[in-house]
Amino acid sequence: MPRGEEVRGLTLEATELWKERALIATEELRVYFKVKGANRPLKAVDGVSVSVEKGKTLGIVGESGSGKTTLAKAIVKLVKPTAGRIYFEGKDIYKLSKSEEKQFRRRVQMVFQDPFDAIDPIYSVYDAVSEGAKILGLTRSKSELDEIVFRALEQVRLTPAQDYAQRRVTSLSGGQRQRVAIARVLAMNPDALILDEPVSMLDASVRGEIMKIMGDLKIQGKTFVMITHDIATLKFFADEVVVMYLGRVMEVANSKEITRNPLHPYTQALVAAVPVPDPRYKVKSLAKGEIPSALNPPAGCPFHPRCPLAQEICRTQVPELRRVAPGRLAACHFV
Repeated sequence: MPRGEEVRGLTLEATELWKERALIATEELRVYFKVKGANRPLKAVDGVSVSVEKGKTLGIVGESGSGKTTLAKAIVKLVKPTAGRIYFEGKDIYKLSKSEEKQFRRRVQMVFQDPFDAIDPIYSVYDAVSEGAKILGLTRSKSELDEIVFRALEQVRLTPAQDYAQRRVTSLSGGQRQRVAIARVLAMNPDALILDEPVSMLDASVRGEIMKIMGDLKIQGKTFVMITHDIATLKFFADEVVVMYLGRVMEVANSKEITRNPLHPYTQALVAAVPVPDPRYKVKSLAKGEIPSALNPPAGCPFHPRCPLAQEICRTQVPELRRVAPGRLAACHFV
């Protein structure tokens, strides 16, 4: 892995300068799970080093089973790493003091994919949005809490906020519930939002509205890590993109460049699968079959069984993630 060299925006070198500059960073992160009846662990995340600077957006893309959500949950301490490090403002998040831990919980928040599972159905909107602020003791009075809740609802365009606050969560549409999920995060005024497929379960028109809200927050200086299977979305929202496959990083590049000129065969397959608004256009598939199980990954390059360019070296040797162009990294023997 490259060490000591700077990659614009996203860096992978394990230097003190890198750790201090990044708001969030992982270093050789591994998350393995024991599976009952299996003689080997499931390697959900396998040696991933990524970082994002304050005010920037890092996109993480890949198919289901690539390890994206596990990586996100590790960053917010919902799953514990098997090995490696996670840093927030240069500090290992597993070595924080109690007061630092409390601040970390407030400053790094996650928006989950399914708004129906993420919010307790017995809650009112007010209960859902105020819960985190109350747990963390961010207010001293009911009037302060009201102000926080109403401001958060206004930020996600659920207005009039006072009316929406009294509604039951079960009375809301999917798009409205996702706005409430975002509002409950904004109520804690976080520095970083980890988004796990925040629009994948929503209709196209609602997706646009949610992404507009995210864009406004980005303008305000919020930092994002966005998990998605849709590489086209990242072209317009992310600053840089990490492509993951079977728990490993396949390619890293600027969001515009990676969609305009993908280098890794897997990235090329993701870009080729993006729908085109033309009924005469047939979606090209550059990847054969389905993603294998992380419990039994193939030897050599994890993508080689599906890769149209695979040769003998791909079946036996794992390609190193290396610099292949200015600001670009790829894990492929032939890039």
